[in-house]
Formats: sequence, C-alpha cells, structure tokens
Amino acid sequence: MSENATEVAVGGAVLAVAAAFLFYALSSTGGMSSSSGYPLTASFRSAEGIGVGTDVRMAGVKVGSITGMDLNAQTFRAEATVQINNGIELPDDSAIVISSEGLLGGNFVEILPGGSAYNYEAGDEILDTQGAVSLISLLMKFVGGNE
Repeated sequence: MSENATEVAVGGAVLAVAAAFLFYALSSTGGMSSSSGYPLTASFRSAEGIGVGTDVRMAGVKVGSITGMDLNAQTFRAEATVQINNGIELPDDSAIVISSEGLLGGNFVEILPGGSAYNYEAGDEILDTQGAVSLISLLMKFVGGNE
C-alpha cells in the first residue's frame, strides 16, 4: 500500500512541475496576455522571416504583434495585420520595417514613428513599409562584385 501511495505522490509532483513550466512558458511568451488593442494593416514586398505571433516593437519595446498574414492575389504582396496595444498612438506618417535582431537572430517588425499631428485609427493601413532584406542576396552581390 505504501509503495502505491509513493507512486501517486511522485506522479502528482511531476504533474505540478509540468503545469508550472507550462504556465511560465505561456506567460513569458505572451500566450496568456489578454491585452486588447487595435488592428492596422501593412503590405510588404517580402515578409520573409515573420509570421503570426511575431513581435512588433517601437524603440526596442514590444507594442504589439502580428495577428494575420495573407498574400494579396492582385498585387502579390504580403498583407500583414498588426495588433497594436491600447494606449499606443501612432502618428499617421509612421513607417513599419521588418528588422533583424542580428546575423543569427530572428526577425521582428519595427515601427518608426512619424511626426504627424494625426494618428492611425483602427483598421487603417500603414503605407510606408520596408520588407525583409535577404542577407544571402546581399552577400552574393558583395562576393559577385555586382554594383
């Protein structure tokens, strides 16, 4: 009987530790965040390296995330839906850029705020966009000597 109780106690402890790890993983990645915000759209020539869930940052601080990615069949551009946290008001001449964290790091979306007195409203489109820059193509141009 005591051997069976020990197995149940160890199993319960393992489940408690697994639940704690799951809670930590969800809270640290923003999986449990219920922060609301407003959507904006942006059209990129190349959205390489980003997808749903990618961070949107301004001045290095996360201010939102990518909530949708689709291909526009008429323009053949990547259409991204960006959820910006409430309380962040972006001037309507702001730019959105796909940036890299470094040579080996991942990509994120960066917002470069403008200076307009008017702000984006929910559902507006950010017109000033810059897609991902391919490191491979830059290296090939450098090595190949193409100017």
